Amino acid sequence: MLRPLRWIRLIPNYLLLSAFLLIVLLPIMGIVLSAFKTDSEIIKGPFSLPASLRLESFKDAWTVGRFSMYFRSSVIVAMSVVISSVFLSIMTGYAFGILRFPLQRFIYLVLLIGFMVPFEAVVIPLYHAMHRFGLTDTYWALILPQIGQSISFGTLWMTSFFQSAPQELIDASALDGCSRWQSLWRVLFPLATPAVLTLVVLIFMWTWNEFLLALVMVQSESLRTLPVGLAFFQGRYTSNIPLMAAGSIIVAGPIVLVYVLFQRFFIQGLLGGAVKG
Repeated sequence: MLRPLRWIRLIPNYLLLSAFLLIVLLPIMGIVLSAFKTDSEIIKGPFSLPASLRLESFKDAWTVGRFSMYFRSSVIVAMSVVISSVFLSIMTGYAFGILRFPLQRFIYLVLLIGFMVPFEAVVIPLYHAMHRFGLTDTYWALILPQIGQSISFGTLWMTSFFQSAPQELIDASALDGCSRWQSLWRVLFPLATPAVLTLVVLIFMWTWNEFLLALVMVQSESLRTLPVGLAFFQGRYTSNIPLMAAGSIIVAGPIVLVYVLFQRFFIQGLLGGAVKG
């Protein structure tokens, strides 16, 4: 008798969540449907079904809009930032979470400054610094600042994991003759897989969507990333809604794909510390 009553009490919650889900999905559905329509079909409304699944808009955006070139730049920048930031974050997280050394707390706070200070506040002095070293209008101007900013969050993220790691495993690995390097990669790293993959998804998302840095640091069209390329593309083809919708899907598609592939690990990483103790 209690089970039906329990489901009845949950009905308002499900109705509220369903309403919010529709609010979120409706604009996305409108963009997706618009990408497969012709100009005449767009007039019927954003949620009308297209007569057929036309891929011409995606083809035109990829070739005429030069999204293939922007996509290559985004992949180069995102992969470089993700690989470097995650590796360095694991190292710094292990150092601050497990080891003890002089000025540890002070150095930890200095590293976190990059996470606490808004990027918009440092973009102008950062541009002058990059220009002084001759790095503006290169991939390095996009990669190095984002590595520095991502390590700040990555250090905080991985430190919290290593601090909660079982001390018994670390002591047992030391008794078995493992060095600190072996203890990190052979004992603790397999346990950190959900946290590491969550960090990969977050850093990839932030790097892929970065707009201001690419707009300020890069002038050559061949070095523009997808968000900046989409902005310039919008200026040229504002009236072509199917083409704009196709370009938006190309930009957002990789993020959705990465999240779908790592969704299980992403949720485990986010909730990993919720049941501690």
